[in-house]
Amino acid sequence: FLDYLGTGKLEAGVFEDIIKGFAKACAENRCALIGGETAQMPGFYQPGEYDLSGTIVGVVEKTAILGGRDVKPGDAVIGLASSGLHTNGYSLARKIFFEQLRLKPDCFIPELGCKLGDELLKIHISYGPAILALLKRFNRPGCPRKIKALAHITGGGFVDNIPRVLPKRCDVVIHKGSWPIPPVFQLLAKHGRLDEAELYQVFNMGVGMVVIVENSSAEAITRAFRAKGHQAWLIGEVVKGTGAARVVQATP
Repeated sequence: FLDYLGTGKLEAGVFEDIIKGFAKACAENRCALIGGETAQMPGFYQPGEYDLSGTIVGVVEKTAILGGRDVKPGDAVIGLASSGLHTNGYSLARKIFFEQLRLKPDCFIPELGCKLGDELLKIHISYGPAILALLKRFNRPGCPRKIKALAHITGGGFVDNIPRVLPKRCDVVIHKGSWPIPPVFQLLAKHGRLDEAELYQVFNMGVGMVVIVENSSAEAITRAFRAKGHQAWLIGEVVKGTGAARVVQATP
């Protein structure tokens, strides 16, 4: 992991807390913190502003790469819960909460059970440790793969991210109502007066990672993710198609 920290004036206490946070996250994910860059630019950053970024490089055996080539109609789609907005949709969320509703970060929001600022700053869930453990368990060398593809649900939602791991002969159908929508997204939908297409395009809607698996192993893999501390649901399936993903209303 390589980090970058830019600010106008480096405050020792803040710098120490940031580096501790980097180190803690790297240790939890078995990732080496090998260096980075710190830049002080008083003419560029306003007092109290901090610009943080990081880059991670990983290595995988060629035979273990999940390229989606094994995905086929009939496979199941598992959704792993997000902790909130994660890293996408903040521009629209700020506009709705701070400009339109004129709320402040320290406003307590009953529907959220916390202050607005705390909700928006919730830590992005790391799926890495659980996924690595389950890949070792369900994708044994020399055996047919049970976990076939992974898609991180960031900007663009299901529709833009899932096709990246699909062969051209397959589509994915995601069923609304197959997982609970967190309150923060319900508030954004209500007060932003957003249609569902935009909601599912901008926000993760409570699902931060999608896992495409062999249908016969779907229940076992879902239980395994839950045993690792992740909320997980069966939210869709793979069908014949052209490499697209769509979100539909779940049938009763």
